[in-house]
Amino acid sequence: MCTAGLEERAGEGGRALLPGAVFWDMDGTLIDSEPYWHQVEIDLARRYGGRWDETLGWRMSGTPLPVVARVMREHGLQLPAEDVPALLIEGVARMEKEHMPWIEGARDLLSSLARAGVPSVLVTTSPRRMARALVDQAPDGAFAAFVCGDDDLPKKPDPAPYLYAASLVGIEKGEMAQTIALEDSETGIRSAAASGATTLAFTGATPGDRRPGPEAASFDTYVGMTAGKLGGFLPGRSPLPRATR
Repeated sequence: MCTAGLEERAGEGGRALLPGAVFWDMDGTLIDSEPYWHQVEIDLARRYGGRWDETLGWRMSGTPLPVVARVMREHGLQLPAEDVPALLIEGVARMEKEHMPWIEGARDLLSSLARAGVPSVLVTTSPRRMARALVDQAPDGAFAAFVCGDDDLPKKPDPAPYLYAASLVGIEKGEMAQTIALEDSETGIRSAAASGATTLAFTGATPGDRRPGPEAASFDTYVGMTAGKLGGFLPGRSPLPRATR
C-alpha cells in the first residue's frame, strides 16, 4: 500500500500534502508534439492522397494510431491502414530526435516531484520507442515507470492504462483520488478521471476553448508549479486559483 500523499509530510517551502504519484500524458501535456504529428499526417496525405489539415489533426489528439489510420483512409488516404502507424511514428520520431519539444516548466516540475519523493509515471498511447526516448531525455530519476501504446491494455478512454500505471508504483485503486493525472485531450481526461485519479486538464498547448469535462481543474502553465502546489488540488484541500494566460 502506498502512503505517500495520504498524510502530511515535508515538502518544498514547508509541510504540504503531496500526491501519492503523478501520472503524465505525453503529447500535448509534457511535450508540444501535436504540431509534429499534424505535420507528418498532412505530409502523408499530400504524398498518398486524401484530405487532411490541422483541424482534423487536433480532433485525433490522444487517439490510438490505428484509429487515426482508419480516419485518414476515410478522408481519402491511399495506403493500407496497417502501414500508416509506422509511417507516422517514423516521421515524428525523426523530428523529436532533432528537437524534443518540452513544454516550458514541465522539466522543472518533474524535478520538483523527484526531489519530494513523488513518483512520476508516463501514461501515453504513443509506442514504446517514443515513450522511451522521452524518458531517456527527462531529468535524471524523473520517471519511476511508463505505460505506452504497445502494452497489452485497453486504450484510453478506458481507465486501464492509469490503473496499471498506479499498480507499477504500489498504489491501490482506492487510493487513486490522492494521485494527480495530467492530461490535455478529452479522450485522456476521460480515461484518467474514470480511474479515480484527481485529473487536471493542461490547456497550455491546445488551441481554442474546450468544454469542461470530468477534470477537477484546469491550468495552462507549469511555470512556478511545484510538487506542493499540485497537492493543493487533491480532495480536501482548498483549490488553487486557475492559471490564466
